[in-house]
Amino acid sequence: MLLLPLLLEATLLWLASGSHHPFYNGFYYNHIMNDKGNGQEKVVYFNGAKLVVETPKDPVYSSNGANVTLPCHYHYEPDLEAKRKIRIKWSKLRDDYTKEQDVLVAIGKTYMAFGDFRGRAHLHQAGRREASLVVSDVRLQDDGKYRCEVIDGLEDESDVVDLRLQGIVFPYQPPRGQYRLNFHEAEQVCQEQGAILATFNQLFQAWSEGLDWCNAGWLADGTVQYPIRLPRKPCGGLHLAPGIRSYGPRHRHLHRFDAFCFSSALRGEVFYLDRPAGMTLEEAKQRCQDVGAEIARVGQLYSAWKFLGLDRCDAGWLADGSVRYPIAKPRANCGPAEPGVRSFGFPSKGRFGVFCYKER
Repeated sequence: MLLLPLLLEATLLWLASGSHHPFYNGFYYNHIMNDKGNGQEKVVYFNGAKLVVETPKDPVYSSNGANVTLPCHYHYEPDLEAKRKIRIKWSKLRDDYTKEQDVLVAIGKTYMAFGDFRGRAHLHQAGRREASLVVSDVRLQDDGKYRCEVIDGLEDESDVVDLRLQGIVFPYQPPRGQYRLNFHEAEQVCQEQGAILATFNQLFQAWSEGLDWCNAGWLADGTVQYPIRLPRKPCGGLHLAPGIRSYGPRHRHLHRFDAFCFSSALRGEVFYLDRPAGMTLEEAKQRCQDVGAEIARVGQLYSAWKFLGLDRCDAGWLADGSVRYPIAKPRANCGPAEPGVRSFGFPSKGRFGVFCYKER
């Protein structure tokens, strides 16, 4: 019985001596501290070379319905001539760089795309050591950050590329009035208007381009914010500098605000129709159908105004029951002196023209 305590004591003394070799389980880790006691780190790479992954530092811009390539290349320092069996992984990230969803995984020429990227994403490997991602039929929700990860055995390096959709942010209130939407209802109304909830980056870009709106609205991350260009007492006070005012994260079920929606370029056209006596909402819907179109949504009208220069000083029905008109060139009797989409609200009765939308 004396043997066991002696063996235990001998083992502890051997471990404390520091002269033993580290446990080897078939793998060597690539970050190994040197033994000079100066705190400097000596890096040993598995392949004898450093794996480097590179993506553009500037954002890549695209628009709804387009095809886009997110560039990614890798190399070794010093270079390795031998062909390597590489695994490539693309992921979409949240704004805080945590993973939101897997996009694609590839080994050689075999790849698999995931979720709503299935059938739309593939690798572009025209050049040596290229791992670029091609996304076709770009959707509004594709906007964001993407990580390109290259894996060579136990070496794993990555870099991030930012995909930004060219679009427009617009505030939205439902027919029943101000501050009536919880987060999930805000998501729904934006989708119904041919849009999605805007991100903070999209709202900030809109603010930098001139958006000034004193009503707080939901964003895609569950925060509530609003953009102010001209500080004033009802909008956070006169003492605050221009910028994005934030209420921070709010309860997604209980709290109610407006919404900031984001729409991008159109795949069709918006046009105006009228009758001498005007139309009711139901007559307006039928009028669009008669010409092979549908009544336009709010997001489509905003996109046509921004990207196609739609300018019409005649009010028309939209799909949500609102009446609006787009002004690209301000003039007398057409509203304020700034360009924009004017709104008559949600009239319960009245006769107006209609804005229709037709796919190309």
